[in-house]
Amino acid sequence: MVTSLPRLVIAAPSSGSGKTTVATGLMAAFAARGLAVSPHKVGPDYIDPGYHALATGRTGRNLDAYLCGPELIAPLFLHGARGCDLAVVEGVMGLFDGAAGEGELASTAQVAKLLRAPVVLVVDASAQSRSVAALVHGFASWDPEVRVGGVILNKVGSDRHEALLREALDSAGVPVLGVLRRAERVDTPSRHLGLVPVAERGRAAVDAVGAMAALVAQGCDLGALEALARSAGAVPAGTAPWTPAAPARHEPPAGKRAPVVAVAGGPAFTFSYAEHTELLAAAGADVVTFDPLRDEDLPEGTAGLVVGGGFPEVYAGELSANEPLRKAVADLALGGAPVAAECAGLLYLCRELDGQPMCGVLDATARMSDRLTLGYRDAVAVGDSVLAAAGTRMRGHEFHRTVVEPGAGAAPAWGVRTPVRRVEGFVQQRVHASYLHTHWASEPGVARRFVERCRTS
Repeated sequence: MVTSLPRLVIAAPSSGSGKTTVATGLMAAFAARGLAVSPHKVGPDYIDPGYHALATGRTGRNLDAYLCGPELIAPLFLHGARGCDLAVVEGVMGLFDGAAGEGELASTAQVAKLLRAPVVLVVDASAQSRSVAALVHGFASWDPEVRVGGVILNKVGSDRHEALLREALDSAGVPVLGVLRRAERVDTPSRHLGLVPVAERGRAAVDAVGAMAALVAQGCDLGALEALARSAGAVPAGTAPWTPAAPARHEPPAGKRAPVVAVAGGPAFTFSYAEHTELLAAAGADVVTFDPLRDEDLPEGTAGLVVGGGFPEVYAGELSANEPLRKAVADLALGGAPVAAECAGLLYLCRELDGQPMCGVLDATARMSDRLTLGYRDAVAVGDSVLAAAGTRMRGHEFHRTVVEPGAGAAPAWGVRTPVRRVEGFVQQRVHASYLHTHWASEPGVARRFVERCRTS
């Protein structure tokens, strides 16, 4: 078992410092050197891993200590990094920022400590010179268990500016491993929930990743960064890679075909964790992806449906125009097949979204709003459903600018604390729909329960 994989955590003092540009560019630059690079992202973010996947040719994976628990961070990391030469982990927010009111939980710093990985601090130096030394010194000394092994200066304006920054940092005790100049050509477009996902950008996303790689390769000391990555020690003794097959792979009964679980994909439904489909497959499902924007029917033999998150509000017109698929989804749900929907999937199952007809599985309407709902949630299953038995506890994350106005006929899915206690989501027949994004690796029984219900649908 290899537990000493070279690895780096790319962090910053705050959001907007350039972590995604540096992390993605570094992944691509290392890959261009012939290294097999394992890409990871701290936190619940679904979008950055798409850019990481383009940079490395491997699945981008999340490491979220709130959703999965600190004990799963190293195992999930080792699972994703199998067969790789080096790993790059992009942090979230500022280095020490985590779940509100929970100390270091879910912070980049906590993940770096759990992985025993050195940290590279990306600093937006556009509006400072000598003060950069005080900032870097503070971050490097705040927690002695976090090893800040170097700094990359971003948005440097000129040679003179760079000289002032380097002179100041000579006394901070943290080496400068890269200097990046202001470069709009690597900017990636954003909208109401962050960056535009890779699946929506096509060739433009590939070009953006290429520009990030060129910027990092030109401005950073890749040899020194690789050496820093190789200085990482072994992950905690006894840590084994996570496996979706634990405790045992569930095979279909003799003579019976594996149930087909259709998973929504395409540009409208890009929010998913790789471990979900791995868990479904390990539980005995035949997982088939389909695109609700293009496909007019569900995959042949569909016995269950999973519709994750994404941006249906951006594609409401196209989703609504695909009436044959909307009808197929409604018929499947009304026929008693298990359906699991999160956030965007919830909106798709409503009667309408911003006045445009959706699948009509739920007696509810959805609309865009000006209010952002964002944060981690502690949740407990209110009643039995195709995903969980009553009383099952999970942690989740909400991130949306929509409102769902329910009609009648459905029970809530979760009781959540935000910190006010409330109920959320829908359980109707064998449909489980909710705003809550969950990570099934924290509760593998969710996938096994869903596939078992698919076998009996």
